This record gives sequence, C-alpha cells and structure tokens, in this order.
Amino acid sequence: MNGQTNLTRACLLAAAVVALTGATVEAQAKKAKVFVLMGQSNMVGMGNVTGTKGETLEMAVKTEKLYPYLVDAAGNWAERNDVRNVQVMVGRGGGMNVLHNEWLKVGKGKIGIEFGTGHVLGSAIDEPVMLLKSCIGNRALGWDLLPPGSKGYDYTSKDKKTGKEVTFTFPGYKGSPERWEKGTEPKPITWYAGKQYDDDVANAKAVLADLAKYMPGVDGYEVAGFFWWQGERDCGTEAHSVHYEENLVNVIKSLRKDFNAPDAKFVIATLGEASKGCGGNTETVLNAHLAVDGKTGKHPEFKGNVATVYTHDMARGGSGNSHYGGNAKVYMDVGEAMGKAMVELLGKSVR
Repeated sequence: MNGQTNLTRACLLAAAVVALTGATVEAQAKKAKVFVLMGQSNMVGMGNVTGTKGETLEMAVKTEKLYPYLVDAAGNWAERNDVRNVQVMVGRGGGMNVLHNEWLKVGKGKIGIEFGTGHVLGSAIDEPVMLLKSCIGNRALGWDLLPPGSKGYDYTSKDKKTGKEVTFTFPGYKGSPERWEKGTEPKPITWYAGKQYDDDVANAKAVLADLAKYMPGVDGYEVAGFFWWQGERDCGTEAHSVHYEENLVNVIKSLRKDFNAPDAKFVIATLGEASKGCGGNTETVLNAHLAVDGKTGKHPEFKGNVATVYTHDMARGGSGNSHYGGNAKVYMDVGEAMGKAMVELLGKSVR
C-alpha cells in the first residue's frame, strides 16, 4: 500500500512538474521577439506594390508566381497573425508618426524588406515576432545617425573646385554643425550629430513602452535582433565613408546598450550598387560593411552575433540612390537574405 501511495505521489508530483513546465512554456510563448529595423530610405521601403512601370510586387507574385507565401489559396494577399508590422517615423514638426501597426499583410503603397524578413523569421521562430522599423530617408551614419560616445576628428581632402587641400573638423556626438574649416569658429545649427539616432531610438522605445497597443496578446518582449540597411548618404562625403567602419562598430554596440540587449544579433545589408573593386567612397563603405561580418570580418567580438549580407547580385543593376527603380523583387530578395542570416545567428533553421 505504501508502495502504491508513494507511486501515486510520484505520479502527481511528475504531473505537477509537467503542468508547471507547460504553463511556463506557454507564458514564454507570449513573449514577443522584437527585431528593430534601422537605416535610411531603402530601409523605409521604396518597392512598388502595384503600378504600370517597373517590377511590381503584384507582378512578381501573381504573374511570375514568386514569393507564394504572400498570398492565400484564393490568390488574395495573406495575413500573417504571428508577425507584427510596426513602422514609425519622425514627423516634420517633430513627434512620432505611426505608418504601420498591423499584422504582416501586403497593402497599398510601398514595401521594404519587412515582408521577406518577416516571413522567414515567422516560420523559424515559435514566439510571436514584431518587426519594429524606426527610420527616415537621407540620413548619414557619420552625421545624423552618429551614435552616443562618438568622437570628433579632423579630415583633410582636396576642394573639388580649387583642387587645394582643406582640413575640416567633424563633430562628435551632439556636436554642430556637420563640419567647419579647422581653426574657424563653428556656428551651430538646430540639428546636431546623432539627432536622428536619438529620435529613431526614442520612437522605437515609445512603441515598446506601449506594447499592448502595438503587439496585442503578448505579456512582454525581448529585443532579439537588429537589421541595418544604410550608407548611401555617407558615400557622398569622403570623411564619412572613411570613418564608416568605426561608426558602424559604435552603432552596433550603442543600439545593444540602449535597448538593454547585449546578446541581440545584428544583420547588415550592403548597398546594392556596391561591388568589390567598384572604387571610390562606395567601395570604402562596402569594405566597412564587410569588416564587421562575424565570419569573414576583422572584429573578433562580432563572431557569431553579426552578419553582413552582400546584396549586389540582388540589386539587378539598380542603385540605392534611385531606390532600385522601385523594383519590389530587390526588396523581397534582400529581406529574405537578411532574415535567413538572422535565423542562422539565432541558431535556428529556415523552414
């Protein structure tokens, strides 16, 4: 009898452990995995969904039968109710504009990388996913997006008009203006180095602080990763391109610190027009993107937690400055590739 009692107690204890474990797993399943997307206009999204010119998403999906996961059995745009699409941007008068806050589904207007990335992540991750995009176009990492702690420097280059060498001072974080001739008195403007970084981070944090509004049905979140697609603006200034690698390393570290996510993975996409041997500032920025890759780069601390996706072949001859002609397939392919790189860093499998 005692043996049966002990057996019964053991069974009840085991059942309780299973029940408790199950409840814990269920609770954890309601904790969203958040991925923050940052950059400039191509990260904002410039791919055409419909239209009569160029490669639209509608043409790619409904005529060429690409990206079949975007439509349901009836051929309508499918909604993914385990991936939340949230996009915010600084308004012209300041403050935060909410451009998207819905489950991932193709609608009107433009697309970015979120559809390719979102479907890859949603299929590989058991927890609900939030894609949190906070960015605006025409911003330089060496100026607008300069992360906290960045130091100022002097840079000498030839004046394009006179051919003479001129040395300019470029400010560190919160310095202003963007540059001034060395030895002269700087005249600050209303913008400062890192202003866009501060605004984009603040807006993303505002979303996470009001989680129920932007990610219904979850009990909490973890910032699991960052996506970065940016660099065209820096290619326009030699000093910014030369310092791009240093600034990129700093922005990776700063974002992890600001979101209290030291273990968050980081995926970067190169500029589509950038190819090895292309020369100029564009190749300088490309080399910076490649330098931080955890597999082939030169920063040991990024091994296993940072990946760079080379996008030249995906660009189909297009340029980021012209937004790849609005070609939706560029944004889909880059998105899928970045999503797969993130899944690999997370130690999961693409399903």
